[in-house]
Amino acid sequence: MIKPRVKICCISSIAEASLAIKYGASALGLVSEMPSGPGVISLEQIAEIAEKVPPPIGTFLLTCRQTVDEIAAQHEICRTNTIQICYYFIDSYDDLRKALPSVKLVQVVHVGGEESVREAFEISEKVDAILLDSGNQTLEIKELGGTGRMHDWTISRRIVETVKKPVFLAGGLKAENVAEAVVKVQPFGLDLCSSIRTDGRLDEEKLKRFFAEVDGFNATAQRSKDAKFS
Repeated sequence: MIKPRVKICCISSIAEASLAIKYGASALGLVSEMPSGPGVISLEQIAEIAEKVPPPIGTFLLTCRQTVDEIAAQHEICRTNTIQICYYFIDSYDDLRKALPSVKLVQVVHVGGEESVREAFEISEKVDAILLDSGNQTLEIKELGGTGRMHDWTISRRIVETVKKPVFLAGGLKAENVAEAVVKVQPFGLDLCSSIRTDGRLDEEKLKRFFAEVDGFNATAQRSKDAKFS
């Protein structure tokens, strides 16, 4: 089993970005204006952080905008290498690619029932990756991420098995359940925010513990694989 990549979301400063990268983050989430949820910073702050992040670390602009023009205008300021669309996108993904040809596109699917499998499959052909989260787009005040809630991982696993693009898993991940999440879902990547924070700030001890669990699980899985073929 391949070790999943880890994306640390709700990064609020260059110092937090450096700390996340130090412990092994492959990507950073930078949250623009949202109807609810943690970690929102200005577009100018996102640009300042993204500029300092070394390649090949992914810099994800989290947006709730729904049109090509709105998203392109945000990116013009932020200059991240990836855009994470957290709400329903009402324009053409092809048009968005034409507007931002060098930028990776990740679409969030908020996992509910069986309809989420179909939704993820249909969208996956138009984007570079899918991110599975536990928000609720039907509420009057939309929840588009950062809820800290788990969803049904059996549905997430079906999505991983169905789509042909990388799938990130988000929603309630923490050191205590990450090994179970990797076994049950087998995602390409993991995405977390609240479980590695204290009073809204990135907590180095919690971050260290989470990555230790990920690394420890990967080492155990590799030993099991080696023993099977020895």
